[in-house]
Amino acid sequence: MQIKTYQYNEFFQLESGEYLPEFELEYTILGELNEERNNVVWITHALTANANPSEWWAGLVGNGKFFNPEKHFIICVNVLGSCYGSTGPLSKNPLAGNKYYHNFPDVTIRDIVNSFDLLRTHLKIAKIHTLLGGSLGGQQALEWAIKQPRLIDNLILIATNAQHSPWGIAFNESQRLAIKTDSTWLSHADDAGLKGLKTARSIALLSYRNYQTYQRTQADEAEIKSSFKAASYQNYQGEKLAERFNAFSYYHLSKTMDSHNVGRGRGGVKKALKQIKAKTLVVAISSDILFPVSESLTLVAGIEDCKIEVIDSLYGHDGFLIETDLLEETFENFYTTIQERDNLKHHLTLVS
Repeated sequence: MQIKTYQYNEFFQLESGEYLPEFELEYTILGELNEERNNVVWITHALTANANPSEWWAGLVGNGKFFNPEKHFIICVNVLGSCYGSTGPLSKNPLAGNKYYHNFPDVTIRDIVNSFDLLRTHLKIAKIHTLLGGSLGGQQALEWAIKQPRLIDNLILIATNAQHSPWGIAFNESQRLAIKTDSTWLSHADDAGLKGLKTARSIALLSYRNYQTYQRTQADEAEIKSSFKAASYQNYQGEKLAERFNAFSYYHLSKTMDSHNVGRGRGGVKKALKQIKAKTLVVAISSDILFPVSESLTLVAGIEDCKIEVIDSLYGHDGFLIETDLLEETFENFYTTIQERDNLKHHLTLVS
């Protein structure tokens, strides 16, 4: 595995009209480009993930796994606004001489894709065999497939949407409100807002899972009056995130997710989706209440060469991280179908 940093030393215009005077992207590479340079698998990550998919998608990425560095050139880039190596709120603003903190500019999904494309050009990657991601990562993948339809051969969109919903925005705003109630939030310190972040994460979990998930995994066997298992779980998850993330990145990236709308400036979602040329697999999670199946059906209705698979999972939205065996089976079927179709086309060409 190679962990690298791409430095862009020019002004980077953002969709908001603001700009970054420069930026860095930390990215991870697993495997090597083959001679034909046609084995690129580009993975886009979700809200609080890093650039190492073999860590958070260990069931799918790694030696001997479905996406195998022995066969594929796997790349994943930490998004702008995050705290895992790319430029974000805790980075130093070279013009001001201090860290951005609250003054970090709003970054949209489209901005993130534009930064990725600069890196792609730098790496001289002319074709992406497969572009895939879930949730916020799926939003990035979709935006990129619309922006550059001839770049991507195969597109896999997991538990994502074409435009972030009022329901999703409401969840994100509730999390931001929780962060802002922390008395330390307005301070210029790396650990500002961490208590609020714990609460925000607790709110988020309710959208990542669902009633049945908690009923199955957090129910108490004894007839107790306090110290409930579900309560401990919420506290634990909040503490866990606060140990590895920061409130500024969480606050800004939740706004990035809210900004997602592939139809903006393109005549609407339907027209935007029609621009996609990649062979596309949409994967929905049956119990996902944050990105429900209906949003995946919108993608399928708009993308010309597209199929959908609905995974039956107890774990709601988090199923895209947990159900790696089911995802592997789904991916295998997708590629097999493509291969069979390509073989048929080749046969028909030979006999015509």
